[in-house]
Parts: sequence; structure tokens; C-alpha cells
Amino acid sequence: MSDQAIGRTGKLFAASKADETTRSAREIIDRETAARDAKTARLRLARLEKEKADAKAAMKPKPKGRPTKTAEA
Repeated sequence: MSDQAIGRTGKLFAASKADETTRSAREIIDRETAARDAKTARLRLARLEKEKADAKAAMKPKPKGRPTKTAEA
């Protein structure tokens, strides 16, 4: 009877180790996903700000050059 109890404990221990590994892996994956999402949001914001600045720069009129002198005859 003691052999059966040891066998069950071994299976439970293996299952609990597998659960712990799965839990740890999911935590790591979740942290990486959160970091990736934060980086994507930060880069998106930077891109939108740059596009906004570029649009403002394109809307500014170019400065007029000096008027040319005409030859008097």
C-alpha cells in the first residue's frame, strides 16, 4: 500500500512542477507582451507627432526671394 501512495505523490509532484513551469512561462510571456505593447504605443505616438510637425512645416509658405532688377534702357 505504501508503494501506491508514493506513486500518487510522484505524479502529483510532477503535475505541480508542470503547472509551476506553465505559470512561470505565461508570466514571462505576459511581461514581454506588455513591454512590446508599450513600445508600440510609444513609437506610434512619436510617429504621429513627427507627422504633425512635418505637416506644419509643409504648410508654411516659402520665403520670397529678392525681387530681380530689370535693366533700364
